[in-house]
Amino acid sequence: MADQPPQPPSGPDAPDKEKMEQIRRRRMEKLTGSASSSTDKISGAGAEASTSLPTSQAPAPKDNASSAQPVAKSAIDIKPTSVTPTPAANPFAKLGAQASSTEKPLSVRTDPSQNVLGKRSRTESDMQTPPRPAPSTRKPNPLEESLEDYENRILAHIFRITLDPNQRTDSSNHKLIFLPELRKELEEEHAEIRLSADKLDGALMEACSTIPHSKPVFDYLLPCWKRIIKASKGLRGYAGQKDAILKEAKRLCMSNCIFAAEMPDIFQREINLTTDLLTPYFLLEPGEDKGICPDFLEEAVARFAEDDMAKSMIVKAFVGMSSKLSNMTMNDVYKPYVHAFKLLTQFNPITTAIAESPLFQMAVSANTIEKYTLLGPFFRISPLQQEVTREYFGAPKTIDRRHIATSQDALRLTLQTHQKDLLDIINHFVRASPIAKSKTLDWFAYIVNQNHKRRALQVDPKEVSSDGFMHNVTVVLDGLCEPFMDTTFSKISKIDIDYLRRAPRVDIKDETKLNADEKASEKYYEATVDGTSNFISEVFFLTLAAHHYGSEALNATHKSLEKDIKYIQKQLTAIEAERVKVARDPRAVAVLDLRIKRVNDVLENAMSKRMAIEGVLSDKPMQAKSLIFMRYVTVWLLRIATESDYTPSKTIKLPLPSTPPAAFDYLPEYVLEDIITNFNFIIRFIPDVMISAVGDEIIALSITFLTNSEYIKNPYLKAKLVSLLFAGTWPVYHRTKGVLGDVLMGSKFANDHLLHALLKFYIECESTGAHTQFYDKFNIRYEIFQVIKCVWPNDIYRQRLSQESKTNTDFFLRFVNLLLNDATFVLDEALTKFPKIHDLQVELRREAEQSSMTAEEREQKETALREAEGQAQSYMQLTNETLAMMKLFSSTLSASFTMKEIVNRVAAMLNYTLDTITGSKSTNLKVENLEKYQFRPRAFLSDFVEIYINLGVHEPFVEAVARDGRSYKPENFDSASRILTRYGLKSAEDLNAWELLKTRFKVAKEIEDQDEQDLGEIPDEFLDPISADLMEDPVMLPTSKEVVDRGTISALLLGDQRDPYNRDPLKIEDVIPVPELAEKIRLWKEEIKERKRAERATVAAAAADAASKDPMDLSA
Repeated sequence: MADQPPQPPSGPDAPDKEKMEQIRRRRMEKLTGSASSSTDKISGAGAEASTSLPTSQAPAPKDNASSAQPVAKSAIDIKPTSVTPTPAANPFAKLGAQASSTEKPLSVRTDPSQNVLGKRSRTESDMQTPPRPAPSTRKPNPLEESLEDYENRILAHIFRITLDPNQRTDSSNHKLIFLPELRKELEEEHAEIRLSADKLDGALMEACSTIPHSKPVFDYLLPCWKRIIKASKGLRGYAGQKDAILKEAKRLCMSNCIFAAEMPDIFQREINLTTDLLTPYFLLEPGEDKGICPDFLEEAVARFAEDDMAKSMIVKAFVGMSSKLSNMTMNDVYKPYVHAFKLLTQFNPITTAIAESPLFQMAVSANTIEKYTLLGPFFRISPLQQEVTREYFGAPKTIDRRHIATSQDALRLTLQTHQKDLLDIINHFVRASPIAKSKTLDWFAYIVNQNHKRRALQVDPKEVSSDGFMHNVTVVLDGLCEPFMDTTFSKISKIDIDYLRRAPRVDIKDETKLNADEKASEKYYEATVDGTSNFISEVFFLTLAAHHYGSEALNATHKSLEKDIKYIQKQLTAIEAERVKVARDPRAVAVLDLRIKRVNDVLENAMSKRMAIEGVLSDKPMQAKSLIFMRYVTVWLLRIATESDYTPSKTIKLPLPSTPPAAFDYLPEYVLEDIITNFNFIIRFIPDVMISAVGDEIIALSITFLTNSEYIKNPYLKAKLVSLLFAGTWPVYHRTKGVLGDVLMGSKFANDHLLHALLKFYIECESTGAHTQFYDKFNIRYEIFQVIKCVWPNDIYRQRLSQESKTNTDFFLRFVNLLLNDATFVLDEALTKFPKIHDLQVELRREAEQSSMTAEEREQKETALREAEGQAQSYMQLTNETLAMMKLFSSTLSASFTMKEIVNRVAAMLNYTLDTITGSKSTNLKVENLEKYQFRPRAFLSDFVEIYINLGVHEPFVEAVARDGRSYKPENFDSASRILTRYGLKSAEDLNAWELLKTRFKVAKEIEDQDEQDLGEIPDEFLDPISADLMEDPVMLPTSKEVVDRGTISALLLGDQRDPYNRDPLKIEDVIPVPELAEKIRLWKEEIKERKRAERATVAAAAADAASKDPMDLSA
């Protein structure tokens, strides 16, 4: 109520008997529909009653009756007052009162309340001191109080009304509303002047009509409701008719609240969206006088079945909350909205009503979901909102790490609470009713289906939902999955793969499939499957999609931000350098200053966003739940691929059948991709979460699909499996082998299959089909090397590899060939960069002393030096890794390195490199700060010598080294011996082995030279046309009909399985032996050797004869 009484109404707002009668009749038609807490539907505001309603006797009230159970209805005879007092004659007119119709006594209905009201902010002392029309202030004795006195007192106290024109306040100084119309009606009826439940309807009509139109009627009615609830709870034991009075007061108070929201014209008020909504009152604490409490909602819900207006009142209030929240951020006071929503969802009918509202989903595009759906604004609240990132991470270039960490912690805690509230809300939606569950799942599906563009190479924020919104969606869906994600995977069988063929909510039509093209995929999914998908399947596939377009897209955004920030920083540095050059030109400086400001703003926004994303994604409890979900996806995917009941406690038999199950082929690629990216992110940024949750299933996933790589079409997706293993073996904290290293060392499944799987993919990644495949393979192979080095100390791996190399020689020959190719390339690229670096450094040092170059020439030299240094660093890193692998494998797989198809190339590569680092060219390798390039010549030489020693146990290798006419130089081996001895790079045992090997090389060289001399001119028909060497095993190529040596063509086919003459496909099994030519070569060689042996025998005999004669007389 206003502090000052309003002026009497005039004009259209003045009391009008005919109009009031019409409004009254319309209103009473609604009130007479039910004697329970629920009311019949109320007719439209424009409806008019033309006849009086008949009167009937109402049944006696039933105590403790449920508010949801209707009792007998009673008709009401409306008898309007015959006289409308003028403002002058009516004291209440000064308060702006309006005339009200009167009615005959109503039946009293019972409606017990069940919920407990929140704590009140203040007490009502006037509950014990009811207002009295007489001036006496004597407190009545409750034991002697009659029902009529109690009724008068309690109604006056609850509704703050009075029939005494002289009493404007109660004993607690609360203002009272004088009801002149009701008093006049009682006087005309010669009734006692007191308040009663029979006349309460008219009293409330008159009281509500006094509220100024600028103020909501709810400001009056809601505190009345609270006083009713408090009075009801104050009754002890069975209260009989006193309780019935309060229930009638409660019923009528709710009815008038409904009218205030839905039919304000019944109080002669114009519709006003500001004052006719309950929205502001939901934002108050339930215990406050005007706050909405559970009792209020329970009473409203009890009327839903028969009164659409009760439902409309609540839904409209929620729509108002959602609308206001849509313009807020986490910086604003948003929690009252969330708390109010949580209160509403405690009532299943309200939750269902919200879901059924046409406004529940009004979005037409991805970027409108978070504003134009009822749930959207609640999911929009996030630390990733731009206003929040600016607030917490302003001036990101200057804030210190501690401030960043503190801000991230604060936002993370706030977000955790908010996401927990969101999950609680959604849990109520999916449990409220089938329709609410269905609508909620539809809403989530609309989100993921509309946000496919979030995974595009270039994302336009105007076309997709925001990062914060999508992240909240993902986390909430993770929470929905939590109940069925137990550690024993007991409910994983309930995830139905046929969901995707049963009119699924999730749209995967445009998604790339694991092992199928678009046309085949469409045909497969056109064949639908009957049945209904269960809730677990629905949520599982929704959560999978949410991860892909939500959290995993956010991971990708974080990764791209890192690159963007580095690029922008380079841009800014370049512009600032340019500004220095034009410092004397004010106009140029002004232009550059503007550019610097713009670029700096972009940089700071990107840095702030990255800090906020890192804070959100480093939430350990959230990531732990995400990891649990991804473990479930991993096990489920392996079950589909293996068509088994696999769990981490069971073993997969490899290799799998060459043809994958169709259900696996047509799964979207992101099922596997998101597992990998999720695990990779956690391993990199919060590995302690991974340590506590890692299981054998991630090892099984990687090894299975690297072994059966034909199951996955995308080579880069297969490469990510290697990246996952690599990330898992990277040292973390006290774990030198990373979070997966110990598992790999001890897992029997890994012991049996890991190395073969890695070497198989080492071979496959030679060709990825992309224009960057040449460089991609080095990155992939680098990661393969790291995983192998991690597990190499385990003897089981070495033994298994050695055994397989003896039975699968072709496989290991291909591997060694590619390893040799890589070693040859990276060694050549790395070692040829050092002479260039050496020359450039000498030139620039000379320039510093003599200043003979122009500024442009000097800049060109410096640029060339930087480029050469960068390339040398990259290639030297690859060289070191490749050399390390050759050391490992040459000790275990030495036979594979010395097969005839490849031994000559191995020897040539080793000899050439040894000549480079110990021969005359070695002086050009001396550059400033060798450590900068990770080039350590002494260690480099030691590794090469070890490879020589490892392979030297095989005679074909010794012969191949000696046969290398280009690079075999005994002096290089002697130089190596001196360096090894001088710097103590090898043990005495190794030095001894090295010296013996050198001797064997020399002997083999002598034999090779003698054989070459003996053979002399080789007939052309016996020469290999490719290598120009004598053929040992001539074969004919089936299509080109050319004859070459088997060893030569075998070596070529290791890299390219095509005929070198016509490029037709060719396998070594297809070549045709030429035994006639082989026999001719053999006979020719034997003939030559026999002739040479005879010649040497003749020479030896002659020498023996000469030696047997007397020595010459030298005295003469």
